[in-house]
Amino acid sequence: MNPYPTRAGTRYPAGASPDANGCNFSLFSHHATQVELLLFERADSPAPRQIVRLDPALNKSFFAWHVYVEGLPENSWYAWRVDGPNDTERSGLRFDASKALLDPHALAVSQTLWDRHAASVEGDNSARCMRAGLVRNDYDWEGDAPLAIPFENAIIYELHVGGFTRHASSQVRHPGTFAGLIEKIPYLLTLGITHVELLPVMAFDVQDVPPGTAALGLENYWGYSTHSFFSPHPGYCVTPEQGTQRDEFRDLVKALHGAGIGVILDVVFNHTAEGGSDGPVINFRGLENGVFYHLDKQDKRIYRDYTGCGNTLNCNHPIVASFILNCLEYWVRDMHVDGFRFDLASVMTRGEDGEPLHDAPLIWGIELSEQLTASKLIAEAWDAAGLYQVGNFPGRRWAEWNGRYRDVMRRYLRGEAGIISEVATRISGSPDLYQPQHRLPINSINFITCHDGFTLHDLFSYARKHNAANGEDNRDGYDDNLSSNGGVEGHSDDPALNRLRRQQAKNAVAMLLLSQGVPMLLAGDERLNSQAGNNNAYCQNNALSWLDWTPDEGGAEMLRFTRHMIALRKRHPALMRRRFLTGHPLGERALPDISWYGADGEAPAWYDATAQVLAFTLAAIAPDEADLHVVMNMSAQTLRLPLPPIPGRRWRVSADTARASPDDFLPPDLLSFVATGLFAVCPRSVVVFEAR
Repeated sequence: MNPYPTRAGTRYPAGASPDANGCNFSLFSHHATQVELLLFERADSPAPRQIVRLDPALNKSFFAWHVYVEGLPENSWYAWRVDGPNDTERSGLRFDASKALLDPHALAVSQTLWDRHAASVEGDNSARCMRAGLVRNDYDWEGDAPLAIPFENAIIYELHVGGFTRHASSQVRHPGTFAGLIEKIPYLLTLGITHVELLPVMAFDVQDVPPGTAALGLENYWGYSTHSFFSPHPGYCVTPEQGTQRDEFRDLVKALHGAGIGVILDVVFNHTAEGGSDGPVINFRGLENGVFYHLDKQDKRIYRDYTGCGNTLNCNHPIVASFILNCLEYWVRDMHVDGFRFDLASVMTRGEDGEPLHDAPLIWGIELSEQLTASKLIAEAWDAAGLYQVGNFPGRRWAEWNGRYRDVMRRYLRGEAGIISEVATRISGSPDLYQPQHRLPINSINFITCHDGFTLHDLFSYARKHNAANGEDNRDGYDDNLSSNGGVEGHSDDPALNRLRRQQAKNAVAMLLLSQGVPMLLAGDERLNSQAGNNNAYCQNNALSWLDWTPDEGGAEMLRFTRHMIALRKRHPALMRRRFLTGHPLGERALPDISWYGADGEAPAWYDATAQVLAFTLAAIAPDEADLHVVMNMSAQTLRLPLPPIPGRRWRVSADTARASPDDFLPPDLLSFVATGLFAVCPRSVVVFEAR
């Protein structure tokens, strides 16, 4: 076969840029001394068709190596070989000419032949490397654009693209893919959520698990092991070997937007799949190890690990900060996503010395980016090295996963007394955390469960984690889950206990959707999905983690309740306020925006160590809106509580988690009148009243 002709090429744009006549390639590496471009005919070609050696005098400009290959056909694949100094102790450089490297700017990646072990040991791994594919930018968006849903109106649904449809009961044509998720959009519409928050969909290494876990045939399932930040994960595609990754993801975004549902990506800019010093050479390590990673000051063989994953991205180095910002803008500009949730985001506030920065350049660069102006920005405001920034994350429009909300609501749900003051604060949108900085209730992402930890079903079924199936002797995962099992660990055949567990799950959903701030639900919780007590199912790409769509009476009851609670929130603008509650009268009605009550109908005993009951009245703010009164009784006693009188209005029961379905929630057209006076509130229950 004749070789493709080449010429110098240009350093911009980075990555591979095909056109009608060929393709320009550009790769960043300041300290490299020799660079080769490996061209493969197919994703699964065992050897390159052509190796192009770059001449530093012709093919290097400043930090970039570049070449233009003429006549290169569409759906070609490529990798790089890069040589240079290997002085791990003093400079941190780890060049290895025997390793085939993946382009950090790859837009489509194949893992068909990938062998993590071969990339971790000495020797040529080009026959078992990942390859990047050429992709053209001719997608027809049909007028699509990112949605502009106000954040105060958002209801986020966190889901795993693979696990959502991989179970046979999902009955989709392409299980575990972007296409499979498209088929479930009607379900998302009937549920009523406004945004999906997708666990990592940037290409990740499924082989990145501990040896004991791998020996059990398990893999990295959640996806927090990114290696290619510009490429959709090939494992979620139907025909990735044809380089369709971008278009398949775009089809999903366009379909979700067509249904009025926004797309938020869970992104992992705190570490990469290359792991620690014994990890594989994939891309960054073989290009500019000391630029991309935090290294020990004295011995640069050692990776500083603020993530618990072996390495930490050096996010505020100018090169890395630019890479991350360009990546985010790409996903908004070219892929139309609506926002991002940043995993272990506090890592991104650390300077090059590892110390937290008050005004981290990357954080403000993201906040001030014109292309990201309308994007939702959500921080998991902590890292694995003890930096905890909930309520104090740099920037102003960044929302935060409110871990303090999760913890206090779990404590209250399991019956802890004496915490009603903090419960009220969290329900009010956590003004103690956000108001002093002139931030808003929408800065608080409220959640009780997420992918990391127990499902909602398991939160009320297990007192301890059961992670032995992960292959780490149950050492992994959180030990303190603030959970409760009702006296029996795990599965029970006791009808009364199972009713209580469902009731507690309803309590959690009700409290979440009645709180100021932005609620986030975990996919499957609305169906009482269980992981058998596994609170760290990151490696369980099997039925343990997959959403089971098989009809189930308890799951159907929970699904109905969740749908109605979401609908209730949507018809009450007072639950979706953009400003904090004040307790002062609103407008002409002279009714306080919120009034709080204790067990006797009077003002709460905020600091009573025995208090387990909290109630509040929320005044309507829209002309056609009903006032709300909510009673939360987490005690073991039935209480008869007074309903606050409102002139000209009568209270009606909307929801009562202690009642059997369908009486646990009554739609507006079926609401019955309740006389003012005393109302019986059962133990461990939430009752919601509406008054018009």
